[in-house]
Amino acid sequence: MNIRILEAPKTICSNPHGMHRYFAWPSVTRLQDGSLAAVASGFRLAHVCPFGKVVLFRSYDEGRSWTAPEVILDTPLDDRDGGICTFGESGVVVTSFNNDPSFQRRFAKDSPYRTAYLDAVEATENCRDYLGSTMVISHDGGKTFGDPILCPISSPHGPCTLADGTVLYVGRLFHDDGSQPHLECRVLHPDGSTSLRSRIADVGEHLLSCEPHAIQLPSGRIVVHIRVQDDQKKHFTVYQSVSDDLGYTFTAPVPLLADKGGSPPHLLLHSSGVLVSVYGYREKPYGIRAMFSRDGGETWDTDNVLLSEEPSADLGYPASVELLDGRILTVFYTRERAGGDSVIRQVVWSFTP
Repeated sequence: MNIRILEAPKTICSNPHGMHRYFAWPSVTRLQDGSLAAVASGFRLAHVCPFGKVVLFRSYDEGRSWTAPEVILDTPLDDRDGGICTFGESGVVVTSFNNDPSFQRRFAKDSPYRTAYLDAVEATENCRDYLGSTMVISHDGGKTFGDPILCPISSPHGPCTLADGTVLYVGRLFHDDGSQPHLECRVLHPDGSTSLRSRIADVGEHLLSCEPHAIQLPSGRIVVHIRVQDDQKKHFTVYQSVSDDLGYTFTAPVPLLADKGGSPPHLLLHSSGVLVSVYGYREKPYGIRAMFSRDGGETWDTDNVLLSEEPSADLGYPASVELLDGRILTVFYTRERAGGDSVIRQVVWSFTP
């Protein structure tokens, strides 16, 4: 594919004048009223810190400008990721997950500020009330959101809505006991409860499957792209699994990229019929890449460079939405310069065969 950058990348969510300047792991969608909404974890100090909150920011002009980030999910723990999905006439679900204070303390040894906060949390809050994969749900098109709800599974970009209105959530089962997680497919109900539909097979004994994203095609097929990695950092790649029975069974995942080809993925079905998957690339030159399928995920044109020469490997988690004129807007996190703050940026682009 030939990728054409139509608008230079620009920062759309940051906090340059405060202490809490780290933003990461965004997702984006179009709301029922036609506006765009993006979510991320923000107002952080670093990649791991206890201050993470899930924020939402909106665009009413097809991404030309965005509102200031508003906090919509803030537990006492480190709220990470931001997934977003619409359902029905006015439903919006935003997903996240967090870590317990003992995990966060491993990254707070040299920070009295963080340590003092963690001391206060452990002294005053019942962390088990909040620990795990979480979500908040809106029933008024994203104007207001309810209280946090615990969910058995998590994935950075959240669930997807099927043609019949079912909200399908493919994610990693949340564990806090050190056991090996696995991928599950669940139905998310309007009240936030879930029911198990199936489990996706593990890739291999020494490979971790996590951070999947799912989409349904017009044929009814559900395509899932999965982040796969190992402890030795020899694998950081994307595998694919598909279901032709609405998620009751899935094929064994197969690799789409080289062992260190990049991840995690986000899927978009373009109005042209082309299936687009974007993913971060954390080898030099760091950047964002895309792959394309014209046959419903049977074959892929991979390793197309969307952006490169980013200043740090701490980047990625791209997610895309199609604009009204057919262009694609992709959000991602990166640093504006070497040693700078982590922010949410966007790039507007198109593709031709």
